[in-house]
Amino acid sequence: MALLTVDHISKTEQGRQIVQPVSFVQERLQRIAIAGETGSGKSTLLKMVAGLIQPDSGTVLFEGEKVLGPLERLLPGHPKIAYLSQHFELRNNYRVEELLSMANKLSREEANMVYAICQIQHLLKRKNDELSGGERQRIALARLLTTSPALLLLDEPFSNLDRMHKDTIKSVIEDIGNKLHITCILVSHDAADTLSWADRIMIMRNGALVQEGTPHQLYYHPVDEYTAALLGEYNLIDTNLHPVFINMLGEAAAGKRVLLRPEQLSFGSVAHTTVAGTVQQVYFYGSYYMVHVQADGLPVKVRTSSYLFDPGDQVQLTLKSISTP
Repeated sequence: MALLTVDHISKTEQGRQIVQPVSFVQERLQRIAIAGETGSGKSTLLKMVAGLIQPDSGTVLFEGEKVLGPLERLLPGHPKIAYLSQHFELRNNYRVEELLSMANKLSREEANMVYAICQIQHLLKRKNDELSGGERQRIALARLLTTSPALLLLDEPFSNLDRMHKDTIKSVIEDIGNKLHITCILVSHDAADTLSWADRIMIMRNGALVQEGTPHQLYYHPVDEYTAALLGEYNLIDTNLHPVFINMLGEAAAGKRVLLRPEQLSFGSVAHTTVAGTVQQVYFYGSYYMVHVQADGLPVKVRTSSYLFDPGDQVQLTLKSISTP
């Protein structure tokens, strides 16, 4: 039996459909990320799964039993589903250890393991007004974990964090699944943040589910430009406007709009499978260079591991094969 079954749930507010009917199934320990631009319905969907918002239609089943909404339950929320809002709050004028003890259902040993995973052991004696935003977030997360949930819902956990704190919370979320064996759903407006973590990504736009699949499938085979943009840099090649690219892409691409990632292109020698271009700019990003090329009047981005050309150089673009797992 699946851990979570979401069956055609939807939500309308003030005459506007915030979430169109959405269905999906989550197995135990399966990592699901829900991504989309701000206002796409991600958070509303997550709150309906948590039982914090009443769906207008459809049902949510957790371990085979219906998750009741606020109109069906006096205290909203499911006891085995923990939801961390992007607008979490901690009570003022308390030490961290006092805040954590209020909700704790674990033994001392189990609680200490949670604190270690959330990387907050050194913060237990501090008051919450002495903490950074990233530290407060990890304490709020630890507080939820001490209630012993089976499903953890994380709403925009990477928002408003600098690089160091974002890397820390990514490590914490990884350990929650691997060491605590808690199943997670994560919502993010930046799908690229979920690529290395998720088993499955769901893309939402205007309340609708527009594409779902593995990170590799969505990254290299996005259904449209919206999905492509959420996951990173891309090139859009319309062979109707630029038929010269058919030489590189093959006859099957004739008359189509083709989405390619910068790393799917490389530089080659003159051949019938290449397209001539001129280097416009070269940008350094630490571990790679992004080369901007003008080819047949179309700006094209190519990712390389080393500095190969200077602006003004003439180059030949070719297609690099990408393996599929």
